Amino acid sequence: MTARHALDDRPLAPVRQLANKVPEVTVYFWIIKVLTTGMGETASDLLARTLGPVPAVALGGLALAASLAVQFALLRYVAWAYWTAVVMVSVFGTMAADVLHVGLGVPYTVSAPAFLVVLAAVFLLWYASERTLSVHTIRTRRREAFYWAAVLATFALGTAAGDLTATAGLGYLGSVALFAAAICVPALAHRFGALNAVTAFWTAYVITRPLGASLADWMALGHTRGGLGLGLTPVTLAWTVAIVGFVGYLAVSQRDRGAHAAI
Repeated sequence: MTARHALDDRPLAPVRQLANKVPEVTVYFWIIKVLTTGMGETASDLLARTLGPVPAVALGGLALAASLAVQFALLRYVAWAYWTAVVMVSVFGTMAADVLHVGLGVPYTVSAPAFLVVLAAVFLLWYASERTLSVHTIRTRRREAFYWAAVLATFALGTAAGDLTATAGLGYLGSVALFAAAICVPALAHRFGALNAVTAFWTAYVITRPLGASLADWMALGHTRGGLGLGLTPVTLAWTVAIVGFVGYLAVSQRDRGAHAAI
């Protein structure tokens, strides 16, 4: 699902133009995106258990700030820098949702709609400022800032939504099935002309979060919680290796550049 033709690509005022700062939306994009969501889910839980919630959140926040600083400093898309930032957003976004629920006692039925409102506000401000939400137009610092604000909000929303379905009776495997079916809806709607490219992209982007997180939780958590019991550390390491492998492949092949766009 590409968004090249969606909305207006023109900035409202003369600004310095950069090369587009995000990859093309190919099949590799979606594979790595799902992997980062699962890895972020288990890594967040692993850090919280190992270091304690407060140190884990502090470390996650620092790592996120550092990765975004590198991403913003670059003048073009660089695979390792971009996906490192996505991983750190995944870890910190999970922590943000977990802090609200575990630390402050906010139920998922409240936090999920709250994060949805935050995401909607980001989109409204972004569109009011730039007249586009297309990921193929991230060529200014302002658009890049809106983009990463939206990404962070989608991860927090997806985390809360996934935990909500898992604890509401579906369990982790049931949640995997639910979100695997749900992600087909925007893809098919766009394919048959019922949904524009930008809306389809961001809808699918949100759904990948609970899909990947539910799958990773199902693999890592114990049998008493409906999981396979593989453990947080093995699952985190395995998904990290997969991410590094795919990102390394893209860095060499450059198949996530414009000429190779697939979907």
